[in-house]
Amino acid sequence: MTHPTDQDTQAAAIVTAYHQRTKHRLERYAAGPETLDWTMQPNPFREFAGCPRVILPLSADELNTPFARIYDATEKMTPRAMSLASLATLLELSLGLSAWKQYGPDRWSLRCNPSSGNLHPTEAYVLCHGVTGLQDGVYHYLSRNHVLEQRCRTTSNMPPQASGIWIALSSVHWREAWKYGERAFRYCQIDVGHALGALRYAAGALGWRLKMLHGYAPDGLAALLGLNREADFDGAEREDPDILLAVLPSHDSVAHMPVPGACTDWRGQANLLDPHPMYRWPAIAEVAAATAHGALKPEAASHPHYPPLTHLCTRVAAQLIRARRSAQRFDGNYSMPAADFYHLLDCLLARSIAPWDIWDFAPRLHPLLFVHRVTGLAPGLYALPRSSAAEAALRPALHGEFHWQRVEGCPDHIPLFQLATADCGKLARTVSCHQDIAATGCFSLGMLAEFVDIVRQDPWRYRQLHWEAGLLGQVLYLEAEAAGVRGTGIGCFFDEAFHELIGLHGQGFQTLYHFTVGRALPDERITTLPPYPERPSISQEQSR
Repeated sequence: MTHPTDQDTQAAAIVTAYHQRTKHRLERYAAGPETLDWTMQPNPFREFAGCPRVILPLSADELNTPFARIYDATEKMTPRAMSLASLATLLELSLGLSAWKQYGPDRWSLRCNPSSGNLHPTEAYVLCHGVTGLQDGVYHYLSRNHVLEQRCRTTSNMPPQASGIWIALSSVHWREAWKYGERAFRYCQIDVGHALGALRYAAGALGWRLKMLHGYAPDGLAALLGLNREADFDGAEREDPDILLAVLPSHDSVAHMPVPGACTDWRGQANLLDPHPMYRWPAIAEVAAATAHGALKPEAASHPHYPPLTHLCTRVAAQLIRARRSAQRFDGNYSMPAADFYHLLDCLLARSIAPWDIWDFAPRLHPLLFVHRVTGLAPGLYALPRSSAAEAALRPALHGEFHWQRVEGCPDHIPLFQLATADCGKLARTVSCHQDIAATGCFSLGMLAEFVDIVRQDPWRYRQLHWEAGLLGQVLYLEAEAAGVRGTGIGCFFDEAFHELIGLHGQGFQTLYHFTVGRALPDERITTLPPYPERPSISQEQSR
């Protein structure tokens, strides 16, 4: 284990101070705007004027992979060829639009990747070499139109066997800060985790895998994507580079770093997202700088030998992924079958299958669940430590009167413990900023992160802990959909009130993300429209 440097120590102090100051408390919320004018919301779509555009086919309807097969590690799918059409499907099912919604004169888009407040700070870039139908280069993905904007065309001496596709993610912090103020950096990082999960599931539907690449420091990644080009962002909100992923088109593929080709002809001018910003939040820039990292180093993580997942969902992956929604209201009388509840928890355990095979780190987040209505399960507080080490650390860290009883009827390999029996709807509502969805769902949860030791060792891990939270959230979203219910991420919660409720003191563990699952009640006043009404899908074109 490496020892933190003086610079790491200073950065860790900035991170922990930021985390403390951005906690919502019962007596006050974290610093944010005093008012919101939704007619002045920042543009949710970044685009680059003056770039050549590649129109991507709407090809997801042609993909008939069952959702359950994405998890199947024993049955190797025949992977789709690496082509423009396959890349289009990957982007459509991960970061593309899933629908438009309309209520009166208001109209807004939904995407396959969830986002706090539907503000979507995450931007995606594609680097490609040797892909059929696409020039080598760096592209920005514009989800509104399902097109690639060619930021630069590259030439390199890479051999044919080094051909590939790489996906990079960045964040526009202002999109979240406009609504959430200083706390926005947290939400941006959770959204990166959502996007990682969305990309991994979409890749699985194509028979592909994804691999995190740990060789680029932020400055290098920014240069690779053109994010450091001052003139291209003149007056526009900047983007913070987050992560680079390699697309692996077969089980035998080996991930390698992209070799930057010669690019002297960068094109495109970034659009201004908010012409009249009313606030500035220096704390976000400070924590972003403190959590910038050198070349990342994965942990040596070995997963326990869990039984294979048995998935009974028969829905086609593309249909299920595009049907994902964040529920706004729940049926407070509906009870979830215990088998569905246990299966959902089973999917949160780290295995060497999708989506956890994208994750090069040991599990560091552990759900504490408020169970309200699960058939055969007593209402109360439960814990799901996702590693034996976490269980050993949590037991003395939480209230001493908690029972820590294994749950009768729960599969033996799922480490679910009953801590206390109680009707905890009011408590769940209170700690989640008084939101009814935390009490009217079948269950809600808070994700406890192993915190202070991780951050002090490497301040960059503050970002990565939130990514893990977002990845867990994406699993919950899709598995809830597969079970015929719906989920909703909860970013607004009273950190210390939750900690006090469970008897937690200090910063050894911290709650980073809350979530709730139940039977959604639709709002009949809202009209749902197709994601790309002006664009026919491939199947529609073929039927003409």
